[in-house]
Amino acid sequence: MPTDIEQLREFLDAKVLLYNQPDFIPEDPISIPHRFQKQQDIEIAGLFAAVLAWGNRKTIINKCASLLEIMDNSPYYFIMNHQENDLKALTEFKHRTFNATDTLYFVHFLKWFYHRHASLEEAFVAGMLPDATDVGGGLAHFHTLFCSLPEFPERSRKHVATPARGSACKRLNMYLRWMVRQDDTGVDFGLWKRLRPSQLICPCDIHVEQVAAKLGLLTQPKSNWKAAVTLTEQLRILDPQDPVKYDFALFGLGVVERFWQAPPPSYTPV
Repeated sequence: MPTDIEQLREFLDAKVLLYNQPDFIPEDPISIPHRFQKQQDIEIAGLFAAVLAWGNRKTIINKCASLLEIMDNSPYYFIMNHQENDLKALTEFKHRTFNATDTLYFVHFLKWFYHRHASLEEAFVAGMLPDATDVGGGLAHFHTLFCSLPEFPERSRKHVATPARGSACKRLNMYLRWMVRQDDTGVDFGLWKRLRPSQLICPCDIHVEQVAAKLGLLTQPKSNWKAAVTLTEQLRILDPQDPVKYDFALFGLGVVERFWQAPPPSYTPV
């Protein structure tokens, strides 16, 4: 158990090295975009994998695989070139509260967007101020853009979170980590260069929150945008340029090691 800030950094850095490894990929939803080589395929598969990432990880992966199979495992080509008849198979797709209406609108939105832009990165960058310290503006812009088309079904709003509503935006922050972070382990993709790793916000799921609270990094009792920003600010003290690398450590400590059941640390929080 770490007892001061330097020990905390060393402790979490060691856990990052342990869990930020290729063998992390197969059992995580990030395995879905890792099936592809083309940037747009990675972006689209990653977006669906992130949006559908709630519940059992094995189920999430299986559901995403089923969805991509309907798209002939060529999501970008399918989205840009499908005919009306091709959409019929999508009406059978469902994962929890994500149903056919949502699936069809996501396909419609992505076709609309990719006819205008080469990369989905633009949907986030367009909402960022030049001196932005985090991706909050980009997430809010993506939500607004996603909900802006005439065909938008109101029920789909809940699948694209926004900090404007106080959401922690866990799934989209995870997606941005995948697309933006880059290191030599090959887990995250690092495809997007206009957003910086230092601007990312840590994805806050229950495992991350429990471990962060145990380590004194998070005292906010609610899972919301403020808590996600607060945690990330603490992580930036440990690594200003790449704070969200610690998502690997916090998640691994929670899911694999069940660290949140350990006795509390004795050091003063950062």
